[in-house]
Amino acid sequence: MGLLDSFERGLERAVNGAFAKTFRSGIQPVEIASALRSELDKKAAVVSRDRILVPNTLAVRLAANDAERMAGIGPALVNELTEIVRTHAASQHYSFAGPVSVTLQPDPDLSTGTLRVDSRTAEGTVTWRGVVDIAGTRHPLRKGRTVIGRGSDADITISDAGTSRKHVEILWDGERAVVRDLGSTNGTTLDGQKVSQAPLPPDSTVQIGRTDIVFHVVPQAAPQAPQAPQGMDAATRQFGVGGGRA
Repeated sequence: MGLLDSFERGLERAVNGAFAKTFRSGIQPVEIASALRSELDKKAAVVSRDRILVPNTLAVRLAANDAERMAGIGPALVNELTEIVRTHAASQHYSFAGPVSVTLQPDPDLSTGTLRVDSRTAEGTVTWRGVVDIAGTRHPLRKGRTVIGRGSDADITISDAGTSRKHVEILWDGERAVVRDLGSTNGTTLDGQKVSQAPLPPDSTVQIGRTDIVFHVVPQAAPQAPQAPQGMDAATRQFGVGGGRA
């Protein structure tokens, strides 16, 4: 069973009875769902071997009369569309840089039965952070030099007798990383090859002693926009009902 079939079953609960008359003409909810799914596919950006980033802020622009019809359903439609976006992303192994936001907005330049999706990633701003995963714990790398070893004076201390007190350092400039052995007793390997210094690609594994250090570059979301005031209903927030756009 496809995603859109699941969407239609869920939406049926919201639009049965009187709501069913809403969709005799113009845009259908299933078309909006399909457009959102297509937008994710078109904007998918490969960040690393196991991370594909897609927009998390999606605005569906509709002709005024289509927007009014969709507003008649209330929050149920937006909730269903948001769930479709999350489900499709999970099925395609996509990642979001922040919480998913789907809105429906009227656009006077569009004619009935047409729509446009505008999308952004984390309010249009994403910064990148270097991190290492060690024994199930994620550690952010400081910009510049991060020392790893068993000594208490290392930036990241590990419990491994096979490592030196200051065994290895990772140099991170905000975009690229380099791994450098600090004259350790047992040496350092990168993806199975012994190294003294080498570029550190995303998702590569540094091994010191019996410890694996997996390096990743991950997106950081921009701060979230202020929340709508309490008591403002969904139609007012999305369509400006009763006093213009919110």
